[in-house]
This record gives sequence, structure tokens and C-alpha cells, in this order.
Amino acid sequence: MSGEPVLQLFEAILTAEVYNQTPCLDMNDLPPVYRKLFGFNGDTGEVKRPVVVSEGAIQRVLGIAGAHEHLKNNPFIGYEEFGQRLSISALEPAARWFFKMGGEKYAVKNPTLACFMETLKIGPSLYAASREKNPPVEDSRPYLDSKLGGVLKQDGALKDALDLVIVSAPDEIEQSLDTLVCTSAQKETIAKIRTAVRYQEYLRDRRIYELGKLLFVGPPGTGKTSLALALSHELHMPVLEVRLSMITSQYLGETSKNIDRIFQFAKKMAPCILFIDEFDFVAKSRVTDDHGAMKRAVNMLLKNIDRVSLVRDQVLLIGATNHPQLLDEAAWRRFDDIIEFTLPDESVRRDILKGLLSQFECECDPGKLAAETEGFSGADLRVMVKEGVLASLARDSSRIESQDVEKGLTLIRNRNAIRQIR
Repeated sequence: MSGEPVLQLFEAILTAEVYNQTPCLDMNDLPPVYRKLFGFNGDTGEVKRPVVVSEGAIQRVLGIAGAHEHLKNNPFIGYEEFGQRLSISALEPAARWFFKMGGEKYAVKNPTLACFMETLKIGPSLYAASREKNPPVEDSRPYLDSKLGGVLKQDGALKDALDLVIVSAPDEIEQSLDTLVCTSAQKETIAKIRTAVRYQEYLRDRRIYELGKLLFVGPPGTGKTSLALALSHELHMPVLEVRLSMITSQYLGETSKNIDRIFQFAKKMAPCILFIDEFDFVAKSRVTDDHGAMKRAVNMLLKNIDRVSLVRDQVLLIGATNHPQLLDEAAWRRFDDIIEFTLPDESVRRDILKGLLSQFECECDPGKLAAETEGFSGADLRVMVKEGVLASLARDSSRIESQDVEKGLTLIRNRNAIRQIR
């Protein structure tokens, strides 16, 4: 029996055996699903050898019931009634059978098996590419939780900072650079940050610290938050997302302390991205607010920005504002790069719509829609397509027709018209 469930189950058991017998392999050689299957939850910091595979774990993680029934006629599978554990009886013959039956397609996404393929000199060399594409364990939520626990254990006072931020692991974030339409200036900034991260030690040795403080400026819905989150995947860094309105206490004297705690927390969690949204909320022009506590809060924010560095502290700071006119000169000077986010022109709208509609069966013309949506933000276009999808489903159809998208188009136009009412 060599159907798909059998090969999938065989992959899991074979991966466990190869991992057990190859000490040079580490957790980044295991696909995320097998880290989970083999018991990694972040508490131990690693997948401890020897790993075992049980029917219960397979059903819980892979969703396949009765694993032994699927594999009972396979001569290479051993089964232990006590504990319902499955194992490989003869590793090399089992691996050769697996690859002969089509296992190579699994090795493309499984560095552990790709490594063993190379050891056996079977097929092409896949290990380097497979390892590079495999999501690192540092991107996972269990790893992040483990790190959070260590930070809070070391300094319990930072628990207050955790209440003020949204902490996300890269593997929890949907946005990626592949799904965004970036301007040439935005791409240039991304390339610069990549270079700084890659040559971080070189720059640190030469005390070139003033890198990695970005200010995203533009109207709502133009992609500021999406790009900040997408960089999490690109740089393999968790995101600490802060809205300054959230940390401004009703007791203004606490605001300065809150700001200080957040920057301390970011340094402890490094490498990470500290994303401060609504940056203008506190860092507004100090001449417009005579309240001493608020002025102290602004000064504390600026002081902490001065003291954080991507090169020295491994913290990429991104501020975002819809109202750049509210920021004073002292705030502007703190940032290395000011990145503008504008409403997309017709060409960019067409590219955004192509991406949004590519996953659906659709008779719509992205070029025609782009011409009809002047003044729409990227967020507006996403809402428009979503409304079109819902309209098609309401007709019990998965095919989006022009009339469906027209409903979304009308909704956005009406919403934008209401927004203009004073």
C-alpha cells in the first residue's frame, strides 16, 4: 500500500528516525509540523532526542486516525502496542523504498530527509535549498513564548510593558513582501535594512550605529502597517506593536514610565521590530501642549529613540503616522529614513487588484477596475474585492462577476463620501 496517507505517515516516522540518528541536524532541519509532532512547545528550547512517534500524536497533529492500520502491511514499520508507538525497523532500506515511491517531493520541503537523500546519493542535492526555505524555529510562536518567559523571569518589572504591546511571531503574520506592491523608494529602504542586518557585526565594529529608525508617513489604508508586519517575515524578527494612544495613561505621569518600559522590553526581546503606530499621538509639536507631563513623555520618547539602534541593539524601530504635520522637528531628526506612503496611482491599483483577484475565478478586468477607482487606498481595494466575494457567494457561486465587484465599488464610494461630510 503506497497511497498518499501512507507516504505522509511514512515521512513522519522516517523523519523521526533520521533525526535521531543524525546528531548534526537541528530543529531548523525539521519542518514546523514535525517540531510540533515531536513535542516542541518552547518550554524546553529544543526537540530532545530520541524523538518518538505515537498514533495519538499523529492524529492530534496530522489529523490522520488509525496510523497503524494504514501501515500494518509495510515491512519497514515497527509497532509497539504499549504506547502505540511507530518506528522504522531498517533505516536505509526504508528510506530507499520511500524515495522510490515518490518521497522526493517531500524532501523538497523537509531538510532532514533531503540531508539523508544526499547521504544515500539518491536523486538531486536538495538539502541547501530545502533548509533555506524551511521556516526557522525562531519564527514560531512556541519559541517566542519561551523567550518571553525567560525575559519576564529575568526582569519581572517588564510585565507591565507586555500589557502595553501586541507581540507577534513571524509565523503568525499573514503579510509578506510577496503580497505587497511596494514603491521603488520602499524597496530601496527594505534593501538597505537587509544589508544592515546582514553586515551587522561589521557595522558594529566600526561604530556605525545610526541605522534602522524608519518613519512611515501617509494617509490611512496605504500599507504602512502591512509593510511593517511583512518585514517580520523578511528579517525573521517578531513584531512588538504599540499604539501610543494605548500607553498614554489617564495619569499622565505614568506615560513616561510606560514609554521607557516598552523600549527596555524591546531590547530584551531583540532581535525584533518595534512598531509604534499613531506616532503623532505623543510626539506632536511640543508648542501646542503646555502640559508638563506630556512634555516629559515626549522628551522620554525622543531620548529612547536616540538610545536604540538596529546595529547595536538589534531593534528595528518603525514609527507610523497619518498626520506628519503634527510632528515637530526634533521628532523628524530622530529617524534615518522617512518613507512616504501615498494613495496608489492607476498602475499600482491595477497591480494590487491583479494580486487580490488572482486566487478567485473572476471575469473582472483589473485594468478597467483600476481606472474606475481613483482615490482608493490599498485597504479600500481589499474591502471592495471582499464585498465582491461575499456577493458572489450570496448567489451560491464562487465565480465573481462584474456586478459583484460593483457592489463593493459602490460601498467604498459611499463610505468615502460620508467621510467628507463635516
